[in-house]
Amino acid sequence: MKSIYYLLFFFSFICNAQERPVPLAYFLPQNETYNDKIPTPKSVFNFELGEMHTDHNQVVHFMEAIAKASDRVQIETTGYTYENRPLQLLTISSPENLAKIDEIHRKHLALSDSDTNASDVSNLPIVLYLGYSIHGNESSGTGAAIALAYYLTASESPELKKMLDNTIILLDPSLNPDGLHRFSTWVNSHKSKNLVTDPNDREFNEAWPGGRFNHYWFDMNRDWLPVQLPESQARIRTFRKWMPNVLCDFHEMGTNSTYFFQPGVQSRTNPLTPELNQKLTKKIAGYHAKALDKIGSFYYVEDGFDDFYYGKGSTYPDINGGIGILFEQASSRGHAQQSVNGIITFPFTIKNQFTTSLSSVQAAYEMRKELLEYQRDFFTNSSAESKRNKTKGYVFGDEKDATKVQELAKILSQHKIEMLQLKEDITINKKKFSKDLSIIIPMEQKNSKLIHAIFDRQTKFKDSIFYDISAWNFDLAFNLNFEELNSLSQAGARYENVLKPGTVNQKSDVGYLIEWTDYNSPKLLYQLQAKGLRIKTTKKPFVHNGKTFSYGSLLVPVQNQTMSSDEMYAYLNQIIPEYAIAITAVETGFTDGANLGNPNLVNLTMPKVAMVVGRGVDPSDAGELWHLFDQKAQIPLTKIDMEQLQRVTLSGYTTLIMVNGNYGGLSPATAAKIEQWTQSGGTLIAYQDAIKWLNDSKLIELTLETTKNEAKAISFEQTSDFTGAQEIGGAIFETRLDLSHPINYGMPRNTMPIFRNSSIFIEPNKNSFGNPIQYTKNPLLSGYISKPKLELLKETVPFQAIRKGDGAILIFTDNTNFRAFWLGTEKLFWNAVFFGKLM
Repeated sequence: MKSIYYLLFFFSFICNAQERPVPLAYFLPQNETYNDKIPTPKSVFNFELGEMHTDHNQVVHFMEAIAKASDRVQIETTGYTYENRPLQLLTISSPENLAKIDEIHRKHLALSDSDTNASDVSNLPIVLYLGYSIHGNESSGTGAAIALAYYLTASESPELKKMLDNTIILLDPSLNPDGLHRFSTWVNSHKSKNLVTDPNDREFNEAWPGGRFNHYWFDMNRDWLPVQLPESQARIRTFRKWMPNVLCDFHEMGTNSTYFFQPGVQSRTNPLTPELNQKLTKKIAGYHAKALDKIGSFYYVEDGFDDFYYGKGSTYPDINGGIGILFEQASSRGHAQQSVNGIITFPFTIKNQFTTSLSSVQAAYEMRKELLEYQRDFFTNSSAESKRNKTKGYVFGDEKDATKVQELAKILSQHKIEMLQLKEDITINKKKFSKDLSIIIPMEQKNSKLIHAIFDRQTKFKDSIFYDISAWNFDLAFNLNFEELNSLSQAGARYENVLKPGTVNQKSDVGYLIEWTDYNSPKLLYQLQAKGLRIKTTKKPFVHNGKTFSYGSLLVPVQNQTMSSDEMYAYLNQIIPEYAIAITAVETGFTDGANLGNPNLVNLTMPKVAMVVGRGVDPSDAGELWHLFDQKAQIPLTKIDMEQLQRVTLSGYTTLIMVNGNYGGLSPATAAKIEQWTQSGGTLIAYQDAIKWLNDSKLIELTLETTKNEAKAISFEQTSDFTGAQEIGGAIFETRLDLSHPINYGMPRNTMPIFRNSSIFIEPNKNSFGNPIQYTKNPLLSGYISKPKLELLKETVPFQAIRKGDGAILIFTDNTNFRAFWLGTEKLFWNAVFFGKLM
């Protein structure tokens, strides 16, 4: 055994740049003894904690060394990132608890099952999930996780041992390994021997896209509900496996801030969250305040942040019987940086995060019985409410898109939401639900509260400011038919999330028809084009053997192709089982409505697509498209840095994408180059603020509508609230569609919900055919928008197609691929890519 005696650090030492490393004792509680068999951070890293930024490989090696040396730890790999980095999870408790961890797990899960009557919690350990640095450049969290892992395994404190006897700690040291690695590489490579604290230094100004994001530039703290990413899927598996009582989510904020922990702004708490949840959160906050007071760190609560969107780590537990807590530490964004509060050092930020990590453990331990009973009562009350509710379930489906239905089912199944099959075809409110392409969600299940959170629509709010989006209804995001059920009489067996493989009905020497309705139709089209096959699409519906093939349906001619008819038939049969798509053989070109030699069937060009990226471009919007191309559609996408664009020959690309961003850095010569390329036949797809650049550069001429927001009876103190209330932080609106326009090919109906978080309003074209997508007179479906902005939005247009010579500029006011789960509007984007020349 060895004793570590704590040194007293002078205030000036904390607040000034540290040119020499601080010892491990700086972070840890005073006057405790430690097991010398447990490796220290320095023994693994060869530098003191906080002296450098640890990359993910170092974190992995340290956690493995800790687990090998201590009988208080079990370690596992829960998944891998896109860059193949392991996602680690440490389960920390007393050796006695770990020896019977399966039994403890079973008893703990019984609390969330109202049918088990698990009323006695007196001998049950509390479960605490500690997750760090989901934003990779907020690395004080991972630093704190290292210090905490050491302390929990090495300390010989009798009080700690008592805590571990009654606590299961799930420690996730790096929620975003790829981002952490990118950030640590940047700051370590720009660190000076004599620390430079000037905020203008390169160390504090990361290259685009920065370390905040994962490999595909996603903000993963928005993915707890959509679970589109492997990192998210791993942590949701852990959460659903354990159903922790408390989840702590450690972040960083601006360098000139102090320290925030929840509760957040009370008027912005989601109404589905029980009041007791916030009372318990506030009680836990007292532990953090006491701990930070002890080390003299400033902090604040109930300001700036909220608990509304359930897709964040600190809010997801609130709808699942737990308590979610957000921590935000002022960031050094490097090793030491000047701020209005003095010089913020990396070790100081780690110390604050470690301190509240430890106070979280103490709060969970001392509030154990209270928190366990809260979880049990949450699910008991939810069960009772669902039984009293007249709504017995929901049904959703899509007659023509099995893949989209399955994709929503995948999300729901990851959240352990029970689903049932439909016994037979039904019609509700003129909406058809096919037996094979619809799913029932019964409300009498333990996750009924979560189901409400995913599907309920809200348009009235106590507050008008949101830290994140105010609406995320998944049925609207997927553009599915969706209805409430007052009876489950049509419910069948448990739904099995298995798609029927696609088929080719027979061989043809004429051609094959493919509807453009399935979510994976664009992926299939590109696969066929990449194989060298010539593909046509129809601009006019026609009937073949009694089946209608609508706008955008594909024709694969058999003759004059690079394959023989036998080879083509064999190839189609080889690839189609991967798709839930039927390929229909054509026996004759004499069809009803448009013969197959009709001019309305036109050849499609295989797209070669480039996207502008780099400083000024929104990384998340760009990353969501990169992910869409690369992961979902398996289509190559060239990413061209903005600074390189002037030097690139664009003639080799059919399509250029400019997502939301500031493109003011592009020269007039580059603007002229883009215009010339477009006039020569290119398709330019632009989103949100890219539209403003196009307008300012005279590449397009649009009338953008605005409204005056005059502040009346608003004090200076209320200024930020007033201006914030005018923002559209993220709401859902109804549009009507012209289904004959190529931008709407494959859409299931003539109305469509669209997600909106911009304040760009485009006046409709004077010609009605120029407005294929238009907001309705009463467009608000879900979420918050101020009354002036709602009036302004009515009957404006979110899309315009502008001809430029032989090409076109296609503009969207909002992201059609928002956070990768807005599958309902992704087809708009693919239509722009594949059918842009038809618009």
